[in-house]
Amino acid sequence: MKELIVSLTAQKQDRSYPILVEEGLLTSCGEVIAAQLPARRAAIVTDSNVGPLYAATVEASLQKAGFAVKTVTIPAGEKSKSLETLRQIYHELLAEEPFAVSRTDLIVALGGGVVGDVAGFAAATLLRGVPYLQIPTTVLAQVDSSVGGKVAVDLAQGKNLAGAFYQPRMVLMDPLTLNTLSDRVFFDGMGEVVKYGVIRDAELFCRLEGCAGRLALMRQIDDIILTCCDIKRQVVEEDEQDTGMRMILNFGHTLGHAYEKWGRYETYTHGEAVSCGMCSILKIGEAHGFTQPGTGERVRRLLARYGIPTQAPRMEREELSRILSHDKKGSGDKLTVVMAQQIGQCSLVKMPRAQFLDWCEEAAL
Repeated sequence: MKELIVSLTAQKQDRSYPILVEEGLLTSCGEVIAAQLPARRAAIVTDSNVGPLYAATVEASLQKAGFAVKTVTIPAGEKSKSLETLRQIYHELLAEEPFAVSRTDLIVALGGGVVGDVAGFAAATLLRGVPYLQIPTTVLAQVDSSVGGKVAVDLAQGKNLAGAFYQPRMVLMDPLTLNTLSDRVFFDGMGEVVKYGVIRDAELFCRLEGCAGRLALMRQIDDIILTCCDIKRQVVEEDEQDTGMRMILNFGHTLGHAYEKWGRYETYTHGEAVSCGMCSILKIGEAHGFTQPGTGERVRRLLARYGIPTQAPRMEREELSRILSHDKKGSGDKLTVVMAQQIGQCSLVKMPRAQFLDWCEEAAL
């Protein structure tokens, strides 16, 4: 079993936790959890895609380790990252049968990024905080969203606007779960992997360029997952509350979130929208001297090889401005934009929102 530790200590509270990666870990997760956490009742939150595949395995493993278990299933898809779904989860977690969740119990988020975000937010807010852990089952969740403690739901105004920083007690990853993903969902997660290469790890990016397709990627998926998680671990340890360096993890996301909302969370998956966002910001960066010429084309070629969209929709300035007004990295009329200097290196650039909108219009022509 491979392990990373996210070390977080503040105000004399140790909130450090392990990230464990091993093939077949779902079948032994109960034993691993029981050895490290005191709870003996667990509520699994999963979705209608993942539940039929893996919920029974996780339930059986937890029960074998001595846990009482209940399972809450929500509809699959981005639309479940909502206040309505959150109310459903609260209701089922507090239902008397087989037990009502208490602050000494455990919530288990079993699924992709949507499940991890909404179940984590439920854990952060129910009873003012119930311990939870992540068992991510998609590439995107394993390399990115399950680590770092960002939990949230979407609002009508935009993505992830109601949320909290609430760290899991542990993150358990079984790479075998990736075998059941469709190609679209698998490569959706690779958009985030490419992001890590661009912002922090040129060696990772070169390794991805050497992988012709899914089979080649799966041969080294453990190392790819651990590399991405280690980058995120370092950044989160330095800036847990996303006030400085952690913002580099949002490379491509400022516009990516706008593209997701433009498509009503149906046209683009998250990774596809981020892919388009990365290509747009690299084009802007090259045009204005922030980015080494040719970087954008190199990234575009890699994303295109994975079948991920790279051409963003052209948005009206007023619509883009309205969406960007809710960007969490903004302050007043200023916006913090992540710019890549070259593969493996990036920086944060503060600029007037109006100037960024001008550059976006220029890039779209």
